[in-house]
Amino acid sequence: KIVDLGEHTVLPGLIDTHTHICLTPGYQDKHPVLYKSIPYRTIEGVRAAQRNLHAGFTTLRDIDSEGADFADVAIRDAINNGLVVGPRLQVATMAISITGGHMNIPGLAPHIDVPQVAAIADTPDEKLKEVRRQIKYGADWIKIYTTGTVRHIDPETLEPLSQMTLEEIQMMVEECNRWNIPVAAHAYGGEGATNAILGGVRSIEHGFFLTEEQLKTMALRDIYWSPTMSVYLPDTEEEQRDPLRKKIVDSHKRAFQKAMELGVNIVFGSDVGAFEHGTSAREFKIMVDYGMKPMDAIKSATIRAAELMRRENEIGTIEKGKYADIVAVSGDPLADIQILEDVAFVMKGGQIIKNRTMTNLTNSK
Repeated sequence: KIVDLGEHTVLPGLIDTHTHICLTPGYQDKHPVLYKSIPYRTIEGVRAAQRNLHAGFTTLRDIDSEGADFADVAIRDAINNGLVVGPRLQVATMAISITGGHMNIPGLAPHIDVPQVAAIADTPDEKLKEVRRQIKYGADWIKIYTTGTVRHIDPETLEPLSQMTLEEIQMMVEECNRWNIPVAAHAYGGEGATNAILGGVRSIEHGFFLTEEQLKTMALRDIYWSPTMSVYLPDTEEEQRDPLRKKIVDSHKRAFQKAMELGVNIVFGSDVGAFEHGTSAREFKIMVDYGMKPMDAIKSATIRAAELMRRENEIGTIEKGKYADIVAVSGDPLADIQILEDVAFVMKGGQIIKNRTMTNLTNSK
């Protein structure tokens, strides 16, 4: 077939390296581990994956199921086996954390036992066993929380809680290497980020307090950074008044600009699921506003992201021998990056998923 897209701009299918398809906005008030069954969340995850596909993201790295156990594995396999339509997926199942740390639900009475959002592993043996369990049941990535969440940040020093030692991280990375499974680290900064960087992880997630020294080491070690900046911008008046939120946003911008200067491998990541699925492309504007060239922003969501996922021989560019993952937009994204927020045409693996171009589809001779 020949697809005539007229004057539309054609690009490789987009890649979001930090998604949560089993999560929906509003989870902070009513977390789904308490109010939704895993089968229900799996169905939600299929719908979310499809929304992101229709937005032009033909590949996602879903960087943990947020307490939905192995639902992300089931969705990936259902897509691969043709049961449902969806983007290409790499999944991280349940991120690994510690008792009292990030994703260990706080504030409940000690006698109340509830499902957890992360896989809780405190000792080295527990961590090693959890890594093996997740790989056994289909993880493409292992995600570890090497720092806590925002509530664990010291408001004076801005030091995030360090959740894992260098030796623990090295042990988990070494085990993952035996299985050819990469490791992603949720790391805001501080000692936890340093341990992750020196411990051999493949990617750092968020990283808004990363220092110049940490970024230099990342560049030297070829560690990727998925900064997920737009999700930290204040959405409410309360967040706008929060002095810690302002420090996070300001530091994120400085780290991003320093990372570009130092040549860190920056990849597109949105943290979608914390906000509406299908709107990941809003991240492009922040990247460009902070000084990234539009073409580099596009590369961060195509070939750079494909390299992170070790799939650069299959996706990330439009060329012979690769999957026909193609999107098209009306206009020039190099002149206005926000055009990528309204994708008119999506093809995945040669199959047309969406076509709003109103152009001709003809058979080739």
